[in-house]
Amino acid sequence: MLDKIKAVAKNIKFELKVWKLIFKDARTPWIAKLLLALAIGYVLIPFDLIPDIIPGIGHLDDVIIVVLVVYIAMKLIPKEVVEDCRARVRYEV
Repeated sequence: MLDKIKAVAKNIKFELKVWKLIFKDARTPWIAKLLLALAIGYVLIPFDLIPDIIPGIGHLDDVIIVVLVVYIAMKLIPKEVVEDCRARVRYEV
């Protein structure tokens, strides 16, 4: 179980590095950059559509919204940009 948690944490760290490079890349469309910024902002701001006081559902909306916005942003980014950024992060490690 602990190994799975470590693997997920490592994967999240890897993806965050990839997203950082994608955000800085000039080939990334501005709308995708905006969506990635909105996803990060939504995680960081104290405003919620559904209050976190409601057990389960309060946190679930955060996850769904962020994942959906990141998914849409990644679909808007050319595949060669994503592949290039992933390769650059792999090379760093």
